[in-house]
Amino acid sequence: MLTHEENELLCRVERDAPMGQLMRRHWTPVCLIEEVSEPDGTPVKAQVFGEDLVVFRDTRGRVGVMDEYCPHRRVSLVFGRNEDCGLRCLYHGWKMDVEGNVLEMVSEPAASGMASKVKHLAYPVQEWGGFVWAYMGPPETRPAFQPPAWAPTADTRVTIAKAIIPCNWAQILEGAIDSAHSSSLHSSDMVPARVSSAEATDTTWLRPSTDKAPRMQVERGSYGFRYAAIRRPIMQAAANDYVRSTVFVAPATALIPPNNLYNVANINVPMDDTHTAFYFIAWGHESQTPDTDTWRKFLGQQVGTDLDEKYVPLRNRANHYWQDRAAMKAGNFTGITGFPNQDIAMWVTMGPIADRTHERLGASDQAVVEFRKLMLDAVRDFQAGGQAIGTGDSRIPDTVCAFQAIVPKTTDWRAYAAHHVWTAKEPALEPSYSAPVPAAGATKSQRA
Repeated sequence: MLTHEENELLCRVERDAPMGQLMRRHWTPVCLIEEVSEPDGTPVKAQVFGEDLVVFRDTRGRVGVMDEYCPHRRVSLVFGRNEDCGLRCLYHGWKMDVEGNVLEMVSEPAASGMASKVKHLAYPVQEWGGFVWAYMGPPETRPAFQPPAWAPTADTRVTIAKAIIPCNWAQILEGAIDSAHSSSLHSSDMVPARVSSAEATDTTWLRPSTDKAPRMQVERGSYGFRYAAIRRPIMQAAANDYVRSTVFVAPATALIPPNNLYNVANINVPMDDTHTAFYFIAWGHESQTPDTDTWRKFLGQQVGTDLDEKYVPLRNRANHYWQDRAAMKAGNFTGITGFPNQDIAMWVTMGPIADRTHERLGASDQAVVEFRKLMLDAVRDFQAGGQAIGTGDSRIPDTVCAFQAIVPKTTDWRAYAAHHVWTAKEPALEPSYSAPVPAAGATKSQRA
């Protein structure tokens, strides 16, 4: 368990909170590209690290991520006019471009020269892997944008489900790296079967094990850590182990063991201390990775069916997440449709910020314990003037990836030659972290 002070240090991200300041040294997803796909389209409100933002695509296709509130009288620019390569405030007509330059001040005399003296807060932006990214840290520490591990090339298919969750980022991240819970919470969707490895169908993910108490082993790295959940396989258990290796990429990403068709990842963006933008990602070759509609339907994360237009789940604590007790009596373990919805029910019922001072952890919680130790060490080092974890030379190597496999008991999972899942009909995926990043106004096909 953690002390109250440690829990606060781990979880808080707003204003000058050390963890939020550490996270600001990374490029951070602000919203989905699909939310601002139209030039001169409707501006979108976003919130990251407790900061209110407005996101818009201008006439030339460039994306701006700015302080939501007009520098004049601080009214919301989300209601502004997006026109002629700028966002115009409705109150007095001030107009800003994507870089925060004030183009017009129609309420001021032209001779005043005031426009040249005002600069609105705007962040550097990149588009990649289905996201609009912003760098929200000090300009002098801004790193070059580099593609994330789950979108290594521009032609990788990246399919994303988004949901706004009313709880702290850390308890969501802990859920993503907790392999043990899937054998219980998701047992009706991740079904034991006599298969040679994990496989995906239209309705379920099959697993070659009935073992609900995995042995956990952790290997720490400069970028975070990876760990193995080792289970007994259904077949040839005397000679083999079933290994599921998850990778935690600091500060808030999990590379989840894949199935036989595509890779899986999760990134959690703190909106504020008690709300998180949860993104669940399928990625890989376009011939095997589901499209957006199929992915969201499979997860129970469709806008209009499962979520409102702002990606807020319609299932919630007040309506018991639409839990079906009759289905539970008939054999469904949770009675909650869609395994992310099962997770969400657990995360939210921990409270807005989980109180870790009253927990009783066991051997299966080793990855969760490692996450807490690692991030507390990292934020203390950062407070002392050290480099933010996962930046610079401590970035994740492109040789590290999540995997799952049935291996001989004599095989050390740390030395297992793991590879991203990719179609056998095409050349193997070669991640490149020096891939050229298209300009903000790139075409949809370039943005991948």
